Amino acid sequence: MNTTDFLNIAVAICPDRELMVFEKNRWTYEQTNERVNRLAHALTEAGVGKGDRVGMLSVNCSQYIEAYFAVAKTGAIFVPLNFRAKADELAYMINTSEAKVLFIGERYLDMVRDMKPQLTGLENCISIDAPYEGMLNYEEQISSGSEEEFFSEIEDEDVTILMFTSGTTGRPKGVPLTHDSFSMYILDNVDPADPEIEEKNILTVPMYHVAGIQGVLAAVYGGRTLILMRQFEVKEWMETVQQEKANRVMLVPTMLKQVIDDDDFAGFDLSSLQIITYGAAAMPFEVIKKAIAAFPGVSFINAFGQTETGSTITTLGPEDHDISGTEEEKDKKLKRLSSSIGRPLPDVEIKIIDEQGNSVPSNVVGEIVAQGPRVMSGYWQDEEKTAKAFTPDGWLRTSDMGYMDEDGYIYLAGRADDLIIRGGENISPREVEDVIISHPKVEEAAVIGIPDEEWGQEPRAIVVLKGGETATADEIIEFSRSKLASFKRPRSVIFVDNLPRSALGKLSRKQLVEEYG
Repeated sequence: MNTTDFLNIAVAICPDRELMVFEKNRWTYEQTNERVNRLAHALTEAGVGKGDRVGMLSVNCSQYIEAYFAVAKTGAIFVPLNFRAKADELAYMINTSEAKVLFIGERYLDMVRDMKPQLTGLENCISIDAPYEGMLNYEEQISSGSEEEFFSEIEDEDVTILMFTSGTTGRPKGVPLTHDSFSMYILDNVDPADPEIEEKNILTVPMYHVAGIQGVLAAVYGGRTLILMRQFEVKEWMETVQQEKANRVMLVPTMLKQVIDDDDFAGFDLSSLQIITYGAAAMPFEVIKKAIAAFPGVSFINAFGQTETGSTITTLGPEDHDISGTEEEKDKKLKRLSSSIGRPLPDVEIKIIDEQGNSVPSNVVGEIVAQGPRVMSGYWQDEEKTAKAFTPDGWLRTSDMGYMDEDGYIYLAGRADDLIIRGGENISPREVEDVIISHPKVEEAAVIGIPDEEWGQEPRAIVVLKGGETATADEIIEFSRSKLASFKRPRSVIFVDNLPRSALGKLSRKQLVEEYG
């Protein structure tokens, strides 16, 4: 099944149900489909055909969803662009994808106009908000298109999205994702639209990220109402949940922490929430423990995946967040909550390998590799990076270090390139961070390796203290001494006001190394 079928099926089942709510505007499934068809016809008139690339540069908005489905219906490839990227990086992504058309949000119009001489293959720019000189206008394009249902030949194996990874080093890498990359996961894990069941889903994760796109497609297939937020803001989020009586949300750890720590948290009625999915970055144990207490009766799901895997490949389900049972069972569940990403989904194979590519025994740290029909076949027009991304026998290297326990649960131990090697001993920054964060005065912590003449590298802790607290480096180091092997404890500590993070809450370890390494 291709992703355009998701919309067509939902329209047939619940045409009058609201598909999108965005800034006081509401569109039903039928209304959205009509606009999508009009836009698909307009794009075809503008010369867009199967396999062409069409970019989108905007924060979350209703036009984002319409544009994706319109592009998908034509058989073209949608290219969502990171709106936080710098101009030269955006130019690289647009040129590398050879985008023929670019949809542009209001705040990026001037930047694209200035970049235009560098964009060699771009034929048309479409302003999705107000008219802009020298560009086509979104609403005029929709008005000009036919309202007839748009049909084209689409195969499940066709690429539907070209998504660029954030790229911690070097240029972003393009990941071609097929209709199957998404539909296989959704068909196995999401109930189809039901005329008797209505659910509301708040989307705050940016749609240039695979989690955002996956959230959209799952909601459409499920016949849910998507409540869109341009970007996350904690008070607005709580007001929206209360006003719309939302049932489902996805939050990254930093968002969830902001919600439960907000001074006005208790003043909002968030009782409509039934499912909170989290992921995209490491979840501190104290945060999820506090969240479970703050949202009694809510089902929590930890979803782990990468752009290269198309969607979620492991989950820590609601039953794993229920801390009950015997003392032994409670201890296991608490350990899983602190660092596990759960077990692989049925259509994915995952194993842990050593540097020679051999599988390692249970509870031994190695690199996490994955295989399955949803995993990408390679990076866009980059054979060298593709070769490095796979083992000789075809397993995707996730670049995440971890181990698998005897029950099949996978635990993260940090990124492969973040590993600290001290005197030949490997140190996982995540393990040291978990210990430091358990200090009652510590809010956040990150550990990096710094050069050392004698040992090669030494661990250094970058620490954010809780409000009103004071501590010394010796205090943090001494606290670590009783909980870590001697070679693992940090040798130095730097206190900072906050840690650098991406839009999805991922720690920018590279920036920390540049500033404090």
